[in-house]
Amino acid sequence: MINAVLVGCGAMSKAWLDAARQLDGLAIVGLVDLDADRARARAREYDLANAVIGTSLDAVLDQTKPQAVFDVVVPAARREVALSAFAHNCHLLTEKPLADSPENARAIVEAARRAKRVHAVVQNRRYVANVRRIRRFLDSGAIGMPTSIHADFFVAPHFGGFREEMAHVLLLDMAIHTFDAARYMVNGEPAGVHCQEWEPANSWYRQGSSASAVFDLGGGKVFTYAGSWCAAGFRTSWESAWRIVAERGSLIWDGHDGLKAEVVVSGRDGLIDKTQPIDVPPLDASDRIGGHLGIIQDFVRAIETGTEPETRGADNIKSLAMVFGAIESAETGRRVAIAEEAQ
Repeated sequence: MINAVLVGCGAMSKAWLDAARQLDGLAIVGLVDLDADRARARAREYDLANAVIGTSLDAVLDQTKPQAVFDVVVPAARREVALSAFAHNCHLLTEKPLADSPENARAIVEAARRAKRVHAVVQNRRYVANVRRIRRFLDSGAIGMPTSIHADFFVAPHFGGFREEMAHVLLLDMAIHTFDAARYMVNGEPAGVHCQEWEPANSWYRQGSSASAVFDLGGGKVFTYAGSWCAAGFRTSWESAWRIVAERGSLIWDGHDGLKAEVVVSGRDGLIDKTQPIDVPPLDASDRIGGHLGIIQDFVRAIETGTEPETRGADNIKSLAMVFGAIESAETGRRVAIAEEAQ
């Protein structure tokens, strides 16, 4: 049995607790929040009558002595939570982003290494079925090596609260999902970025609700991102809308169930190479899926077997480096090299 303490009982904690209660061998033994009443409300909602409730993570860890901490706090508090978890010899699964700054990200990853604890990030788009299918299809070479990857994200949520006051809100709070998915699907290694942010007149955010970025993903792969959190109408999927151009064809995915590809065949129609549809194979039995549930399952398995989870912090820091590189580029107006220490 793996005992875990969850810290941060806001709205996102529901996704974690919904997944956790589906897993045999995992028990939530403590809930921590600065608002004790909110933690008690979550305990009642999820029938966690025996869970220890508190406002201090250190105190609850001292009392419960769990094997793991689930971090669902705001990014600014992530380093403090991580260091507390490792100091109590706990493994750590954290909500994205891994940290709120490059310095804090490096400090957390290094602390996990020194403590020899499993540290992973909830990068749940990797556990979307079509993301897995795309990676497997591209790895097969059916349309050749990917060369140009394009993602459009246009959603207009009225969150209220801290997001509407954040700086770089789209890049820092949401784009990590798309950046990580791009890096995974084409097996890219981020090397540099040029990015522009702007705040349209129709925006209800303080800063950074719209952005456009061009990334060098190494090996001849270029990734373009266009996004907005205040674009009402013709909404894309939360997973973005994708076009991946390869040496011998292209793949498009609407972010929902619409996934199709075409491959170049011999001959031309005038100036244009002929193409024909090509099947993107279904999921393989070994493909990891399941969103939060899949990630928590892998995290628990890693603790039990001594293996490393796919979304381990030491790897996820590369996707986070894309975020901070894009922010730096937007602030300076210059192309930014992705930090070598994230490679």
